[in-house]
Amino acid sequence: MKVKSPFLKEQFLKRYLYIIALIMGSFLEGQTINIAGTSWTASVPTITEAGNNYTGTYDNPSLLTLSGFLPGSFLNLLGSSGAKISMQHVPTSWNSSLKLYAKRSGGTATINGLCVLCTATINGGLSYIEIPQATAVTLSTITFSGVLGVGNSVNYSAISVQLEIGGVSVTIPAAAYSTQVVFTIGAN
Repeated sequence: MKVKSPFLKEQFLKRYLYIIALIMGSFLEGQTINIAGTSWTASVPTITEAGNNYTGTYDNPSLLTLSGFLPGSFLNLLGSSGAKISMQHVPTSWNSSLKLYAKRSGGTATINGLCVLCTATINGGLSYIEIPQATAVTLSTITFSGVLGVGNSVNYSAISVQLEIGGVSVTIPAAAYSTQVVFTIGAN
């Protein structure tokens, strides 16, 4: 006598679903962002004459450099995708009259994998953008598009970022102010 058990079917199904999830998971990768550069202390000249004010805006002479990796989909058909690089600053000691800005220059994007008529570009952020405290704002985007791609990913590098501080005035109390700029990369 032959007995059909729904329990055996359930075990069989679970085993194959587990194997399918394992195979699909091996194709998934996370995006990364790397930042190279040093801390910046704005050099504000001393006021020696009564009634004078500061120029108000000071640029960082050294640049931050962003680089990283964007995973692609296993198969792209007539599609496009991308990511955005966002930024915000997290003050440790700050005066609300001070404003922090950033702009991008340069950058390259290289496609990995087999691709037909594909491009990867870095866009935006060429003019100073205010870096807010509460919510992140987009510095630039990285887009990938192509007719047919298999196993594509994008490496991006040499994205130079220059910082600027504004709002410096004699009306702001004399103190050491500091903040940390946080860059994130996510879906576009």
